[in-house]
Amino acid sequence: MSVFARQIARSPQDSVWPRRYVVVGLFFLSTVLCYIDRVNISVAIIPMARDRGFDPAAQGVVLSAFFWGYVVSQLLGGWMADRFGGKLILAIGVATWSLATFLTPPASASFSTLLLVRVLLGIGEGVNFPAIHSLAARWTRVSERARTLALNLSGIHLGTVLALLATPPLILTMGWPAVFYVSGALGALWLVAWIGLAANSPEESRAVSAQELADIVGDRPTVARVGSIPWGGIFREKAVWAIILAHVCNNWGLFILLLWMPTYLHRSMGVPMARVGNYALIPWLATFFMSNVGGWGCDWLLARGLSITALRKLMQSIAFGLGALPLFILPSIHTPAAAVLLLTMSTMSSALAFSGFGVNHLDIGPRYAGVLMGISNTAASVPGIIGVAVTGLILQATGSFAMVFYLTAAIYLIGLCGYLIWGSGEQKL
Repeated sequence: MSVFARQIARSPQDSVWPRRYVVVGLFFLSTVLCYIDRVNISVAIIPMARDRGFDPAAQGVVLSAFFWGYVVSQLLGGWMADRFGGKLILAIGVATWSLATFLTPPASASFSTLLLVRVLLGIGEGVNFPAIHSLAARWTRVSERARTLALNLSGIHLGTVLALLATPPLILTMGWPAVFYVSGALGALWLVAWIGLAANSPEESRAVSAQELADIVGDRPTVARVGSIPWGGIFREKAVWAIILAHVCNNWGLFILLLWMPTYLHRSMGVPMARVGNYALIPWLATFFMSNVGGWGCDWLLARGLSITALRKLMQSIAFGLGALPLFILPSIHTPAAAVLLLTMSTMSSALAFSGFGVNHLDIGPRYAGVLMGISNTAASVPGIIGVAVTGLILQATGSFAMVFYLTAAIYLIGLCGYLIWGSGEQKL
């Protein structure tokens, strides 16, 4: 059935709440849950290791097992979302990782079984961002893309904050297994809402009014489901490599600061362990808000005539340029307040990349947005495996975070140079 035939079959009145906002809100909550279920073990593993007798080496293997699965499903998930529809693939992903989360406590009785469950968690979460990019390419107007994906990606920071805030009280009141049972159950509730309210595209949703459908289709490229994937064209396109490079460099900084910030504040700034969490939350809360301010600001500039290419490069320049600057200054800082201020400036600035490379997949290849996100996010998982380990080696060799910050700042600047040279906002694929 054509778009116009579908319009005739719909109510001529707009709904009070546009259906695209419902879909966007639900996949934003999916990302929040994704990071709650990813981060909660960073706290829960402390009592879990005590109960199960895991030494530090075993704990490291448990924490890294997630990435073994995560790198496997990115590209496959993106291709399946573009081919069969993002609604189904995202539902499968959330169901998989929620089940793995729920099974974590009983699985922990066996070390090998626990590793398998953590790998399963990574496989499930690996489809989240590719499926959402595929859905966003179909559900969002060009004029709303930056704010939509900035909101979704800000779920990374909100989920991290919620996990760090909620996990300790749950452990103290109900025991560490409750952390996984509660968050796993939240995934089941999300699935009920998703199945009942979402659709692969506005053309397939009867809840979308005729006016809303016309608005979306009139401000969006053609994004029919794909058959074959032009792999050669994708990997020959410089704009694709600009996104990959920016994504890798962005995630290097994200993972290093996310996982090592508490250690830095405690070891280098002398923050007591009881207060480390409070200090570490400040940058991520600020970053959540800045992500969304950047998305709205980017769409505002687009509406006033700035080209998409210029916008993406502007946001990426601010993200990596201002994100790197505080990192060069941090080694000379000696007070916790000044350190947190500089860390907050860096993470807030880098969040503007969500309106740069983070939405760029939809610009250059809207039909293949899921595949493109699968490619770049697979590459961007490498810093989670290598970067975190390299940081440990640097700290062991130098006893200081100075080289860690200098290296991260340099990587940001490398990513910026590559993006400015190769990046584009024009449709290429």
